[in-house]
Amino acid sequence: MRQPLHNIIRYIFGIIVLTSTTSIVAQVDAQYSQYFEVPNYYNPAAIGTTDFVKLRGGTRIQWAGIENAPQSFVMMGDMPFKFLNKRFGAGLLMQQESMGLYKNLAVGAQIAYKFKFLKGELSGALQIGLLNESFKGSEVFIPDNDDFHEGNDDAIPTTDINGNALDLGLGFFYTHKLFWAGLSCTHVNSPTITMNAESGEGGNEKNYEFQAGRTLYFMAGSNIPIKNTLFEVMPSLLVKSDFTFTTGEITGRVRYNKFLTAGIGYRYNDAIIATIGAEYKNIYLGYSYDYHLSEISKASSGSHEIMAGYKLKLDFSEKNKNKHKSIRIM
Repeated sequence: MRQPLHNIIRYIFGIIVLTSTTSIVAQVDAQYSQYFEVPNYYNPAAIGTTDFVKLRGGTRIQWAGIENAPQSFVMMGDMPFKFLNKRFGAGLLMQQESMGLYKNLAVGAQIAYKFKFLKGELSGALQIGLLNESFKGSEVFIPDNDDFHEGNDDAIPTTDINGNALDLGLGFFYTHKLFWAGLSCTHVNSPTITMNAESGEGGNEKNYEFQAGRTLYFMAGSNIPIKNTLFEVMPSLLVKSDFTFTTGEITGRVRYNKFLTAGIGYRYNDAIIATIGAEYKNIYLGYSYDYHLSEISKASSGSHEIMAGYKLKLDFSEKNKNKHKSIRIM
């Protein structure tokens, strides 16, 4: 077990060690196996798709059993509204991920414009937010005789550093009675975050740069009722690319009486995923477990993820004559 853990530590250092002369470009979006429950985390246009105020929150423990492995937390809410007789969506999100001494925090506001298109509804959206990156340099410990780093390596911060930058996202999302699909790009402006020491004497502080790379997402899914039963099949997929590395996952779920859901998924070259969920009186609770197919499984018992949510019906004027029925699971 020691060798995989040692490789993980090297991997973490590879992400968090920053130099004062070079910008490190990295993907900072968290990975959620229940992506179908938090689509507006990946695509700002996936908001206001129903006549409900929707709240979602969840946490993910990556590689359970490995010390300082990634952990993430997300909270979001969205709702539709009308302005000048046009339909819009509004949303807010907050996400935090920690990995060892490294932590990122993202907050964003989302606005989407919606219009009828090919017997469905198409949304175009913008997300404006703030991305914060921090590193606990004061807690760095490099053992004697380390083969990878020197104790006085200037590339390793020795004080706590953090920084902020404007972060933008764009997306398009289409809903139809038969399916839903979306295309989006996070970190469109590829923000560069200059990380400064939280305390120290002026003029002696080093600056470290971190650049969040643009990431493309494509997601799609459907609800397929099984005739003369209370069951429906809900396939979905998520593909992501940072223009260097592309991966994806596919999920198949079955829902009974719009109450109980169970399914299985596969993430390319990474994991097999089992998921279950239940919805009762507008309250949702879901759980997923990732069994990893790589060598990481020798050091970890897997990854765990919990999602919870609540929705509240909105009463639009004119007796909801423009009522939109979502084909996505709530």
